[in-house]
Amino acid sequence: MKIAAVACIALFPLAALAADPLEDELIAMEKASWVAWKAHDSKFYETFLSDDHLEIHGMGVGAKGGVVTLVASGACNVESYTVDHWEFRRLSPDSALLNYRAEQRTTCAGVPVPSPVRATSVFARRDGRWVNVLYQHSAVPK
Repeated sequence: MKIAAVACIALFPLAALAADPLEDELIAMEKASWVAWKAHDSKFYETFLSDDHLEIHGMGVGAKGGVVTLVASGACNVESYTVDHWEFRRLSPDSALLNYRAEQRTTCAGVPVPSPVRATSVFARRDGRWVNVLYQHSAVPK
């Protein structure tokens, strides 16, 4: 009896650390958003972003419409980017957060976009699908 109890206690931390399948799904979605950003694919953002999406960065706070318009405009030129150092947190059954490092060579209207940054995306499950409700990034000090 004691051996079984010890085995259960010893295995519990491993079970608690088991990967959440949502992590891979949301990372794939976030990576797809970077592909769409580089390709000026505003249609992607129409479905990726929630209607009440907020975008927070050094230039201020924006909403879904502004993101879609900016992406479609071609005002930003993404030469290259990398995204890595992913951290995932499930906040509730219907919400989760990704935090990661992003580095990009991008200019918007000729002005370089800060890089590297720590980025955070918050997702919510709405009407049975996951959408991005918040994106925020902060420059990493050099």
